[in-house]
Amino acid sequence: MASPPDTSKTTKLERYNSYIRRVNSTKLMAASSKLLFRATLLVALVLIFFFTLNYPPLSDNPHHVHAHQNFLSSAFYGSGASWEKQVRHSSTPRRPNGFSVLVTGAGGFVGTHCSLALKKRGDGVLGLDNFNDYYDPSLKRARQAMLSKHQIFIVEGDLNDAPLLSKLFDMVPFTHILHLAAQAGVRYAMQNPQSYVRSNIAGFVNLLEIAKAADPQPAIVWASSSSVYGLNTENPFSELHRTDQPASLYAATKKAGEEIAHTYNHIYGLSLTGLRFFTVYGPWGRPDMAYFFFTKDILQGKPITIYQTQDDKEVARDFTYIDDVVKGCLGALDTAEKSTGSGGKKRGPAQLRIYNLGNTSPVPVGRLVGILEGLLNVKAKKHVIKMPRNGDVPYTHANVSLAYRDFGYKPSTDLATGLRRFVKWYVSYYGIQTRVKKETLKRSDQLEESD
Repeated sequence: MASPPDTSKTTKLERYNSYIRRVNSTKLMAASSKLLFRATLLVALVLIFFFTLNYPPLSDNPHHVHAHQNFLSSAFYGSGASWEKQVRHSSTPRRPNGFSVLVTGAGGFVGTHCSLALKKRGDGVLGLDNFNDYYDPSLKRARQAMLSKHQIFIVEGDLNDAPLLSKLFDMVPFTHILHLAAQAGVRYAMQNPQSYVRSNIAGFVNLLEIAKAADPQPAIVWASSSSVYGLNTENPFSELHRTDQPASLYAATKKAGEEIAHTYNHIYGLSLTGLRFFTVYGPWGRPDMAYFFFTKDILQGKPITIYQTQDDKEVARDFTYIDDVVKGCLGALDTAEKSTGSGGKKRGPAQLRIYNLGNTSPVPVGRLVGILEGLLNVKAKKHVIKMPRNGDVPYTHANVSLAYRDFGYKPSTDLATGLRRFVKWYVSYYGIQTRVKKETLKRSDQLEESD
């Protein structure tokens, strides 16, 4: 009878192999832990390094802070040669003695039109816009696409992003800034007040801080608002009238901007020109404006709300067509004197101006609706109510004699003509031509050819 096989050697070998596996596993875990610890430490050091650059210690030397910010912006903005090439190409003028203009809010209504006008005459134009969602961002993107076709590049960024602004000013010797970026709208301020302070005050100050340190300092033309007249009852509104009774937070932030501009002009020698716009309208306009959403609601058969004053008078506005406003903006840029500061220090008195840009012909809102009804061939469903206390004012009327004297500003577009051009754009952009009178579009085409 055969003896049973000896399994002791096999058992010992299996135990030995198991021991070796446990040892190797322990070593691997230890090595992995060391590697993970070192990687974590490296990431932490990198984060601390960039945090220190982004938030440097307080210093009395602005150039020290500027250097820190520039390094950080180089890391996060424009690291690609293609981006920097677009920035430089877009901002380079194509005419002798042409301007190099930074247009903030270039994706907005007025910003888009001004950028096109500047580029058309041979100036260099670089846009800046954060493309926020206050109204439909797709409209802003469509404007951006249109500007791109004309070789105008918009940098996507915020006014409060100092490193980005520093990067742009390091790359481009801007001769002018056309500052149109702002949180717009009177009623929205009751819903989101902080956005107005962040954009209209903090953002403006940040831009001025960068501009004052630039060499050379650019001349600045910026958008104030007719809203600063607030509860003023004198008509027509003159730049000499009081503006210390704002009726809305929006108006208060724009008035604050005018005082801030005075301060930076006085201390740092920045050349600053403020433009008080009066109800600007036209193609590519803002969907939050009455003429725009009235058109939309009338076409959709929805009722529209028309305000009356507490004493049953019609609300009226000095509606100003976009082309007239653009001429005013370019006139202000063309007559802006150079800033007098250098290295953040004032070297002499600098230009400080404020102008109304309006149409000088107030029109009741009811008349606006009547013109739209005729153009759209649809009867509006009107809901007339008393004007609520939401910051709106009952009446605006611009005196533009100062702008006419200094740079020949003379509005020439009446409301009927301007709305006809707007409706032509609106139905084309939204693809609803079939619902509007063919004669309207035909007449509009004939008028455009004769202009």
